Amino acid sequence: MEFSSDIGRLQRRAASSMAGMSRRQAILEALPVSKGDHVLDIGCGGGHLLDHLAKDVGDDGHVFGLDPSADQLAEAKTRCAEHDNVTLLHSFADAIDLPDASCHAITSTQTLEYIEDVDASLAEATRVLMPGGWLVNVSILWDHFCFYGADADLNARIHDAFRAHCHHQMLPMELPGKLTALGYRHIRDTSLAFVNTRRNANTPAFYLEQLMAGFALGQGVVEADVTTWREQLAAAEAEGRFGFTSFPVLTAACRG
Repeated sequence: MEFSSDIGRLQRRAASSMAGMSRRQAILEALPVSKGDHVLDIGCGGGHLLDHLAKDVGDDGHVFGLDPSADQLAEAKTRCAEHDNVTLLHSFADAIDLPDASCHAITSTQTLEYIEDVDASLAEATRVLMPGGWLVNVSILWDHFCFYGADADLNARIHDAFRAHCHHQMLPMELPGKLTALGYRHIRDTSLAFVNTRRNANTPAFYLEQLMAGFALGQGVVEADVTTWREQLAAAEAEGRFGFTSFPVLTAACRG
């Protein structure tokens, strides 16, 4: 998926929702970071996590935010303007402009599943991570990402169209094996699954519905059907039968 200005805006607003905040809290709790550490965030987006990491590592540490989207990096620069210990890298994850073994920790949130050659990016992340350093990744089990309340057949068509938005639908199932092959140890998985039963602006469902609708149009679903789908979700919410589920998984591993 290309993070254009519109898509990036929706992504940043979803990241600011309650689910986004709780996900960042889970990452910060799982990522061993100390004062003076160097930390890399792959796919930093609008910089929500960079702001927290910069405070954790202090003035003697440094945080690097990597993203291929200039729009996202511009937002990250604004959000992190008060921090002198943040450097933004405009690059893809398979070409990180940092020395070998230069980072104490690396994190990535909903980025790796969008990279076609994810093995190359994992190898590159391993190159810049110090032995004994931790990698913490959050990716979604997309087979369990679903809106409820619309007509079943129409709902299935919208979701089927959305499957084309990323390369690895079930990356958390594959990631432990990939990390083991790269020499990682102490690999553990934690479910961050959640349910929304409302479509208000403090829920990711509010923004992801818009994102899915736009993507479905781009995949050839006719506008009338997309509009009907959204109207049916609104009606389901009014009647108390709307639901949205997502199943992010946090994977933490120590480089051997």
